[in-house]
Amino acid sequence: MPEGLVIRPLELKDHEEWSRLWTAYLEFYETSVSEQVYEISFNRLLSTDAGEYNCLIAELEGRPVGIAHYLYHRFMWSVEDTCYLMDLFADPQVRGKGIGRALIESVFQIAKQHGVPTTYWTTQENNYQGRILYDKVAKRTPFIVYEKDE
Repeated sequence: MPEGLVIRPLELKDHEEWSRLWTAYLEFYETSVSEQVYEISFNRLLSTDAGEYNCLIAELEGRPVGIAHYLYHRFMWSVEDTCYLMDLFADPQVRGKGIGRALIESVFQIAKQHGVPTTYWTTQENNYQGRILYDKVAKRTPFIVYEKDE
């Protein structure tokens, strides 16, 4: 882990920096959400309800530079739950410094502490920089993701 890096849970005081980082994440994937979704999502991330998403903030020398949103859910192929790492983002100014790896490892360790042995995530095929990291820290599965909207 880089010197001066702290990984910690999201706090109420993080609203502005979280919004900045999540906006950059959404822009990377060429999408956006309404202001209402921002507010609801942030409040859900602060919830202590078991079925809600969680968020980790990566701070480098006191400045938020990364986020990870993750969720535990039931898994029909095992007794234990599984952990879905939904969103992972490191500010482009700090890429290559181990922020993404530290966030992934932190999510994995927290999941293990909660009795959740597996963490998985998806990414776009053309996320080449991210996939270089993912290939180092996890194994790629043969599954293809489908999505159906209204």
